[in-house]
Amino acid sequence: MKEYKLQGLSCANCAQEIEEEIKKLHHGEGSQVKFSSSKLVLDDEVDLKKVRQILKTDGAMLVEEESEGEQEHAHTHGSNMKQLVIISSLIFGATFLLQHIVPPFVLIMMYLSAIAISGYQTFWKGLKNLIRLKFNIDTLMTIALIGAVAIGEWKEATLVAILFGLNEYLEGLGMEKARRSMEKLLKVAPKQATRVLPDGDEEVVGIEDLQTGDTVLVKAGEKIPSDGRIVSGYSSVNEAAITGESLPVDKRPGEDLYGGSINNEGLLKVKITKVYSDSSLAKILRLVEEAQDRKTPTELFINRFAKYYTPLIMVVAGLVMILPPLIFSTPWGASFYQGLAVLIVGCPCALILSSPIAILSGITKNARNGILVKGGVFLEQLGKVESIAFDKTGTLTKGEPEVQAVRTYEEERFYTIARSIEKNSSHPIAAAILKEPRVQEAPIAEPSSVDTIPGKGVEAVVEGQTYYVGSEQTLFHLEITDSVKEDIQELKRQGYTLVIVSDEKAVLGVFGVADEVREESRSLMARLHSLGIKHTIMLTGDHEKTAEKVAREIGVTDVHAQLLPHQKVDKVNELKQSSRLAMIGDGINDAPALAMADLGIAMGKGTDSAIETADIVLMQDHLGKLPNAFKIAKRVNAIVKWNISIALGLKAIALLLTIPGLLTLWFAILADMGATIFVTLISLTVLLMKDE
Repeated sequence: MKEYKLQGLSCANCAQEIEEEIKKLHHGEGSQVKFSSSKLVLDDEVDLKKVRQILKTDGAMLVEEESEGEQEHAHTHGSNMKQLVIISSLIFGATFLLQHIVPPFVLIMMYLSAIAISGYQTFWKGLKNLIRLKFNIDTLMTIALIGAVAIGEWKEATLVAILFGLNEYLEGLGMEKARRSMEKLLKVAPKQATRVLPDGDEEVVGIEDLQTGDTVLVKAGEKIPSDGRIVSGYSSVNEAAITGESLPVDKRPGEDLYGGSINNEGLLKVKITKVYSDSSLAKILRLVEEAQDRKTPTELFINRFAKYYTPLIMVVAGLVMILPPLIFSTPWGASFYQGLAVLIVGCPCALILSSPIAILSGITKNARNGILVKGGVFLEQLGKVESIAFDKTGTLTKGEPEVQAVRTYEEERFYTIARSIEKNSSHPIAAAILKEPRVQEAPIAEPSSVDTIPGKGVEAVVEGQTYYVGSEQTLFHLEITDSVKEDIQELKRQGYTLVIVSDEKAVLGVFGVADEVREESRSLMARLHSLGIKHTIMLTGDHEKTAEKVAREIGVTDVHAQLLPHQKVDKVNELKQSSRLAMIGDGINDAPALAMADLGIAMGKGTDSAIETADIVLMQDHLGKLPNAFKIAKRVNAIVKWNISIALGLKAIALLLTIPGLLTLWFAILADMGATIFVTLISLTVLLMKDE
């Protein structure tokens, strides 16, 4: 399959019909016309000459390689349409000034000129469709124009042609605005890099030629070509294209960089750790591009509905033309006129546009914030979520234990022994203890032996005396005083993991260790609840007391602790039975639960498996922008509902006006144009939403 760029594709209904025609070609069964991104996917065996002919009938064209001239054509196509509408309007205006001065045949020629200038493309397309008995908006407009001219309604026919031309221009303008916003987002990828050769020389290469292990130079103001690690140099780096964070991040040798981020100052020498196609930026762009054309259930329903809607309108128009004269003796001319107006009401464009512009705008707005929604269907689901389940470690907490409470009974030896024994351990809790300032200040005594007690802690001999560092189970040899027991129970009630230091006779002191809660977690829950999220649930493998401590601190509504990975999956399956559930996590053990939830959300600095499994990816290392994503999704869903209501509502009003015979051709097209303008403008407001 090969992907082509399309130009002149402004009508969603037309795009659907083009796809159906191409699918009828030999080898064309798998063809796709992607209206949102203006692309065409074809099998290599499909006859391109025939494809071009099909596209030409709807004013579209195929672009195999997009040149600057073709890009210019794409941008001027809408301007040309606008100019034609303006010229037609001026001619139409002139007829009012000259109607009592010039002969009638001159006025008719002026009307025909105005109709031809703004409506000739529609007329010819509609005429060809009529011959083939293919009924779409162009066919309906052509019938209406011919009918209006046939009964001598020159003014009405001209106004219909002008308003329809304006309608097409606005329809294309709205979609093009959303597309250009997306294209601007996709242009952040760097094109070239300066590679350092083994002999020290430099060469400029395309980013696709970079290999893992290559060293590149990145000057101030240049983009990092692919994911890499700083070999030398210090700088602040703008990661907004990847994470959506506007503030630059200071980077030093040994730290990782995202491809596509910008070096603000100084010269960096960077070792490439991923080829560009595997880089974070490439994944982002790939996900965003794929997301544009994944249709939501609402879009699929509208497309199915539109197939039956137009033929139904034609039947109604026929009945409006025939029944009133037969039943109520209404003049045939008046009924024929009303029937033509009903045909114009049959235009489904506003209805079909009700969803894609809003969806595309929502995906683009989220991507600007570093939130990757993998398709419109997931954006729609996000706006309907009622409950959110969070993994605790690394999601609500930083995943880095720290000492938060200390009880000492023999202070000097307590800190000295803790530092002397824990300095040889690679355990995360040992690292947390060594970060404690008073431990860092204590003297070191080298242990003569260190033995691990599985599942309990460490036994070590320091300066001829035996010491124990670990859980309560290392105290099997001691009679613990009541005051020490009380301290231990109090720390456990507070949810701390205990690290007890003792010798053969007494407890020297106790560290209370806990995973540090992320700063944004405290305000996050309140914001989510204010957005209509009813239940916030914490799922964790940690001890119940530890989980409850974190839950109290951040304000989640429900806690489920001591869960193994498979139990998390079972719990997610259970929770989603009662409400629409999103699951948020960052670790490899979260991937199954993310897949099981109605909607899986992964934090971007987590594991690749969680990111690949998730439906939505947060590229930040925090949840601060999650409420914005919910807000955007809810706004998009509300706009789509409004758009559908307005599109159908205005058509219903127009149809009801046929009962007293008040529906006119110009009002029918104005009703459709009004709906198109409304759905376009309100959909684009998503791009203007302010971030909290």
